[in-house]
Amino acid sequence: MSDYRSGALVLALATLCLGAHLANSVDSEPDPIHILFLGDQNHHFPAQRWKVIEPVLKGAGIEGTYTEDHSIWTDPKLSEYDAVLIYHNVNELTPAQEKGLLQYVENGGGLIPVHCASACYGNSDAYIDLIGGRFKSHGAEEFRAKIIDAQHPAMRGLESFSSWDETYVHDRLAHDNRVLMVRPDGRRYEPYTWVRQHGKGKIFYTALGHDFRTWEHPGFQKLLVNGIQWATGRLKSELLPVAKIPAAQPSRENEIPVPLSAEESMKRMHLPEGFRVELFASEPDIIKPIAMAFDARGRLWVAESIDYPNWVLTEEEGNDRIKICEDTDGDGKADKFTVFADGLNIPTGLQFANGGVVVACAPDILFLKDLDGDDRADERKVLFTGFLKGDTHAVHSNFTLGLDNWIWATIGYTGAKIPLGDRMIDLRLGIFRFKPDGSDLEKITTTSNNTWGLGLSEEGNCFASTANNEHSVYMAIPTRYYDAVHGWHGNGSTGIADSEYFHAIAKYRQWDFHGKFTAASGHNLYTARHFPKEYWNQTAFICAPTGHRIKTGLLEQVGSHFRTNDGF
Repeated sequence: MSDYRSGALVLALATLCLGAHLANSVDSEPDPIHILFLGDQNHHFPAQRWKVIEPVLKGAGIEGTYTEDHSIWTDPKLSEYDAVLIYHNVNELTPAQEKGLLQYVENGGGLIPVHCASACYGNSDAYIDLIGGRFKSHGAEEFRAKIIDAQHPAMRGLESFSSWDETYVHDRLAHDNRVLMVRPDGRRYEPYTWVRQHGKGKIFYTALGHDFRTWEHPGFQKLLVNGIQWATGRLKSELLPVAKIPAAQPSRENEIPVPLSAEESMKRMHLPEGFRVELFASEPDIIKPIAMAFDARGRLWVAESIDYPNWVLTEEEGNDRIKICEDTDGDGKADKFTVFADGLNIPTGLQFANGGVVVACAPDILFLKDLDGDDRADERKVLFTGFLKGDTHAVHSNFTLGLDNWIWATIGYTGAKIPLGDRMIDLRLGIFRFKPDGSDLEKITTTSNNTWGLGLSEEGNCFASTANNEHSVYMAIPTRYYDAVHGWHGNGSTGIADSEYFHAIAKYRQWDFHGKFTAASGHNLYTARHFPKEYWNQTAFICAPTGHRIKTGLLEQVGSHFRTNDGF
């Protein structure tokens, strides 16, 4: 994106240029970074690796010293080094050495554990916790480590590269590791490069680097240079921090911070290598979007909900709308906005059917249709009623057209009691489907808690997310099959995520399930063909609003079941 900066007076510009010239004439090169390369006499041949990397580091302004003296952790001379690079297989760390290492990092020293460094000092739990994981096992092959956080400063100027190396598998992985690179392993990712912070010090770890084939690779050499520069504070984000999260102060709960613009927010999004973010529509053209769907003409229909979550209206008209967002000039950005329907109160789902749009709007499911071609709803019909909204966080949502031509949807704990002919259908916590003409509705399954995400695969497999601590669910057996057996009750859905955690990139505040999903919403499967092939019909995007993350779930079929692997 272009960076537009305002102009200034000619005199000010001249003064600025003169000042820059004078500064350049007297400023010296930045002080070199001083690191200690800590090796041993074991099978990874650290001294040989040092001979390869030393001139590369020197060219980047990094001066280094090689040593195999592990008493350095208790030596006062340790403070002379900006960082320590660990590459050895020494297993024992004495209590005094452990204390010295921890204090060194806590006081601001950088730590760069490389490859076998996750297997050393195995007697020290504190060391394993410090670096964020432990070596468990390995194979070996040529592979391409994938950059999944291309915007992190330590990844600046890097591209994914292939090399023959050992295929490390780790255990005791810390949940707060910020993973930058992964090793694809079937339908799962093994974290392969990550960063951490301990006190004032920074830790940069990579599992790459078994032998000369990796150490002599320019990509790996650039990775080490970046890692050292980041761990020593020389490589920083180009964006200024927005604001610090203040301590909770109940007396100031109504002081709401000013939001960033959409453009500024986009700059702070972190994406996998090769991806970019494009702005299609933003405030003030759309306001508080809560649901959306694309029609057959490529127009985006958005449900705006100013009333959500606090204004539950019964008699009077609401303040919410359905708006059509259209790109009329082909530049990829919406430039025409048409209000299709207004007067709604907390619409939470949209799906097209029978020439109109079906809308979740408790207590109803509505059918809205334009009859005269002006893109305004002329017909309004209630298809179903009985949806409760005592808590608007738990109403029906996520309308999705199934392969059976029924509309599938989710519902939370608020529930519903829906009259249908001579039946009364009770819904709560789960998935249901209904015919778009309002002639039938069926409960599909019950989940564990508030359900606000739904995804259907190209084969019709059904997945969902719940808000609280179960962000990926597979629906295997619809409820009707249990109900068909007299006296038998069962649940045909279950959680399938291999990890409960999301991976935040900044500080955040949560009420419960800290570090986990407390408001998971959406479980959209990627069924288009624009993204790389590994995404096609086997990747789910799951939002974690309290952590400001969209998690990538890697779906893997295991027999007749599924597992959602952590895609970060």
